[in-house]
Amino acid sequence: MNKDASIFVAGHRGLVGGALVRRLNAEGFTRLITRSSSDLDLRNQTAVEDFFCIERPEYVFLAAAKVGGIHANDTCPADFIRDNLLIQANVIDSAYRNGARKLLFLGSSCIYPKLAPQPMPESCLLTGPLEPTNEWYAIAKIAGLKMCQAYRRQHGFNAISVMPTNLYGLGDNFDLQNSHVLPALLRKFHEAKQRGDKVVAVWGTGTPRREFLHVDDLADACVFLMRGYDAEELINVGWGKDISIRELAELMARITGFNGQLEFDASKPDGTPRKLLDVTRLTAAGWTPRIELSEGIGSTYEWFRSHNRELRVG
Repeated sequence: MNKDASIFVAGHRGLVGGALVRRLNAEGFTRLITRSSSDLDLRNQTAVEDFFCIERPEYVFLAAAKVGGIHANDTCPADFIRDNLLIQANVIDSAYRNGARKLLFLGSSCIYPKLAPQPMPESCLLTGPLEPTNEWYAIAKIAGLKMCQAYRRQHGFNAISVMPTNLYGLGDNFDLQNSHVLPALLRKFHEAKQRGDKVVAVWGTGTPRREFLHVDDLADACVFLMRGYDAEELINVGWGKDISIRELAELMARITGFNGQLEFDASKPDGTPRKLLDVTRLTAAGWTPRIELSEGIGSTYEWFRSHNRELRVG
């Protein structure tokens, strides 16, 4: 992937896409192609075909997706499966038909079975039922990685699939209803401190365990894999260590300076009991993350506080 190669980052205004653009710019790539959703609706097959026919990017990072936390997935299942299937099918097919040299598809650790062995190896895909609260999104993502494999087998298209763990960082969605657990808690604790609240309520029992990766680490891994990984098999990207939601909430309280009490609302869903990725293959390939959780949350909190007026909450 030469520095003058044309690179399309689909979803550049999102959490992952924004990190990819920062990383590629920092490494001196000069021909980045981006489009906002208002300029190019990736769900529109004709529009996507026309874009690829004109731009003909050599490399594609497919980071565009409809994403959200438990509440969003549980209340809008049709939107999650429809939008993601359309985006993936259009971009993967048009990239192949217009001569892209390589495509990197970004999935999610939620593709693995709800009761998968922990840590979850890539081989456990499709070995059991999914977590019901996000199965629509997960099914769409599974279809995307299978499409990459199918296009490789039938057409020789160099499409790889990367499965990141739970992500956070600069540019995240901090909506209290529709975001993922880490940014939602960060905002909740910040606002509780600002108001002088004595209690913060946290969804669920606090016992589920989650693994978190700073999005800048993911971007670094994606560039690393785009340069040197060419296998059909999907590959996990994560830390290989996790934390309970209770421990996460306590860490958030310390970082934000909230001194009140925590209450866990067991009437709200916990989701999957544990989600920890087996990152043996990625580690063996020569990549490891660098940003520790406390450091990453601290920098994310600083970004959050300095961007309140332009906060993305939906």
